[in-house]
Amino acid sequence: MKQYTVTRCNGTPDWTTVPALEIDVHHNTPDVDVRAWAQVCYDDKALYIRMEAEEKDVRATYSGLLDEVCEDSCLEFFLSPIPGDKRYFNIEMNPNGAMYFGFGTSCEDLIRLICQECPVIVPEITRTEKGWFVNYSVPFWFLRLFFPAFEGKQGDTVRANFYKCGEQTDPKHFLCWCPVVKRPHAFHNPDCFGTLILG
Repeated sequence: MKQYTVTRCNGTPDWTTVPALEIDVHHNTPDVDVRAWAQVCYDDKALYIRMEAEEKDVRATYSGLLDEVCEDSCLEFFLSPIPGDKRYFNIEMNPNGAMYFGFGTSCEDLIRLICQECPVIVPEITRTEKGWFVNYSVPFWFLRLFFPAFEGKQGDTVRANFYKCGEQTDPKHFLCWCPVVKRPHAFHNPDCFGTLILG
């Protein structure tokens, strides 16, 4: 399984110094001209995520709280903070900043996490000539509500995967960082997650 070392940062991340991982494993759509990658860093308070996509026809139709953003151009981060625990968060974002925020062990038992009055994740979306990107952070205090043993210190490992999809884009596409088993809802499979090492 793939590994990625998460860079430690101080204050606002300098993304020019953070290595990128390629989201380049095509899942049933091998000939699609779409590229995506992600960067991750951390400090004592949070994980910082930057994901970017290059795609010719960006689809951004949804903006509601409970919309299925995976039907639009979508960038997704799945995170399981404690090794051996198959529970995970999935954070799916479209170019409008609409978000699907879930928690569970599979697509079948996933629950939606809705934090309207005090949002945990606040995305910053930027459109580019070639596509779009999103920046956001995942606070450690929030992770510890679900995983009290999570520390977030140097040397810790977490399990994760990154995805780029578009179920209703033209053309539709499904890309991932770590390969997934070809089955319905394949992205929702913590057995296929890679490892992030806090450096």
